[in-house]
Amino acid sequence: MDKLKMHSPDLTQDNIAKIRELFPSCVTEAADENGKLRLAIDFDQLRQELSDSIVDGPQERYNLNWPGKREALTNANSPIAKTLRPVREESVDFDTTQNLFIEGDNLEALKLLQETYLGKVKMIYIDPPYNTGNDFIYNDDFKENTTDYLRKSNQLGTNDERLVANPSSNGRFHSDWLSMMYPRLKLARNLLCDDGILFISISDVEQANLRKVCEDVFGFDNVIAQITWKARVKPVNIGEAKYRPQREIEYVLVVQKTPAPRTFYPLLTGGQRSYPHDDNGRKYRLTTILKSNRGANHRSTMSFSLGDYAPPEGQRWQAGEEVIKHLYSDGYIEFRDGVPFKRYYEDEEGAEHDPFYCFMDGDLSSTSEAGKNHLNEILGSNHNFDTVKPVQLLRTLIQSCTSPTEGHIVLDFFAGSGTTAEALIGLNAEDAGRRRFLLVQIAEPNGLKGSKSDYDIVSDITKERIRRAGKRILAGNFSPEWNKDIGFRSLKIDTPNMVDVQNTPDATNQADLLANVDSIKQGRTSEDLLFQVLVDWGVDLALPIRSETVQGKRVFFVDENALVACFDTGVTEELVTELAAHEPLRVVFRDTGFASDAVKINVQQIFKQLSPMTDVKAI
Repeated sequence: MDKLKMHSPDLTQDNIAKIRELFPSCVTEAADENGKLRLAIDFDQLRQELSDSIVDGPQERYNLNWPGKREALTNANSPIAKTLRPVREESVDFDTTQNLFIEGDNLEALKLLQETYLGKVKMIYIDPPYNTGNDFIYNDDFKENTTDYLRKSNQLGTNDERLVANPSSNGRFHSDWLSMMYPRLKLARNLLCDDGILFISISDVEQANLRKVCEDVFGFDNVIAQITWKARVKPVNIGEAKYRPQREIEYVLVVQKTPAPRTFYPLLTGGQRSYPHDDNGRKYRLTTILKSNRGANHRSTMSFSLGDYAPPEGQRWQAGEEVIKHLYSDGYIEFRDGVPFKRYYEDEEGAEHDPFYCFMDGDLSSTSEAGKNHLNEILGSNHNFDTVKPVQLLRTLIQSCTSPTEGHIVLDFFAGSGTTAEALIGLNAEDAGRRRFLLVQIAEPNGLKGSKSDYDIVSDITKERIRRAGKRILAGNFSPEWNKDIGFRSLKIDTPNMVDVQNTPDATNQADLLANVDSIKQGRTSEDLLFQVLVDWGVDLALPIRSETVQGKRVFFVDENALVACFDTGVTEELVTELAAHEPLRVVFRDTGFASDAVKINVQQIFKQLSPMTDVKAI
């Protein structure tokens, strides 16, 4: 039984606790006059959190520190002048899909997503560079005014992204890696919902440092587990390697945003699944009972007929003939549109589940070799990825902390070969889930100089893998209730759509003023403007979009009336009145798009009369 405190509340400690929720890294421990440890504020760190420039003021205390930490925090806080532009030709089902792919620097992407997805992401998985000395890390120097030096020193990728090698001989080997991770973790934390989970794949090179930096960003108590999984089964027997200890395991660090009573779902259970079908009062769900019969999965004895039905070429039953016929005779196999499915009854599944263990055997994780072989099946062998996370590992992680019915968002901002997207689509296909993925991948050159690959840019591999994997899943067996969303809306980080006018009055002539009447850059489309509005307004970037011609003008309807936009010129009062009749939540026009100044002045009045709750803006 808890005891009453019998004293007035400690308001200082309460306030520190509130600050700790917002800025975990600003709270440390200090001894009071009696020598008792109490929570205390690191005011230097708090000043830095509330500043977009570097704040001086070193102190000695127990915390994680390294050369460049303050600059890294400044990078997290400093604003950027960038936006997201849609790339329809690289997308799949652009207008209807709920999935997103962003090409560009993930630090910039995380900043652009802050307004829209603040507290809305259920799970983040990242597989950052392991800092082996051979890979590239991001060099976040936003103070550089020109890229000439970076280009000459080969520190830029094909699209001027900041990528530098980090050899182990570098005196700042660990510091540079921590400076790359720190601002990204700070921004990622903001996107997680209160019961959100962050999974980070890592090897033993930076495992200890990663744990410390996560404790700094999220708070000590929120680093809750470290998963160990067997990534490799084949030993390295080349040269001196065969005389050294073999590294066959890797880790996944598990971090929660805040303590939550039920953060994880039981694995492989019906407890959180949907049971949409009814059999005389017994609820049940359907899953496929066929699987691929190609490659390592080939079993000639499992391609038998069941009555008049035989599996199509390239597929087989998941179990032997005796088991399948027994299931069929007991009513556990149901045919829908000529395809067999297995019934799972809620009252039979609910009592059995597997807890989430910190050691994963092969059934739950598979291996990196299997991941690479699977990628070879999809893209061919010339992709230049030496290690690939297996789909099964990602499926297990996604299943452990997301629900199929709640539309949870899964973010991966080191997308690599796109394993996260394939795992999520496959899991949705199996349990009719509505999970959504949001992937970010920089346009990084693929591989070392002189290496051969069918793809020059890593982000091209990511997108093509998602396209092909989606088609494979759609061609297989899936839950009849699945929405079949295998698409993604491709976006690219770019400069803003508005002209940056920085001329001083004495340097501006009449021609300059006339040229700047319309602030939209040449070559930017109406869809470009629409997505900048979505970013600036904090509207979900995956909402369905349709456009139609209204009184001769192109009008966008985002999720029907969530936002209505018209960026054409010559907008009349009649068009404004017709759009107001839709009573949208938001409406936006081009500032120079009205037929006359009188129309521009009357827009607010028209909406005030016909749709007073509409938020009216112009760009």
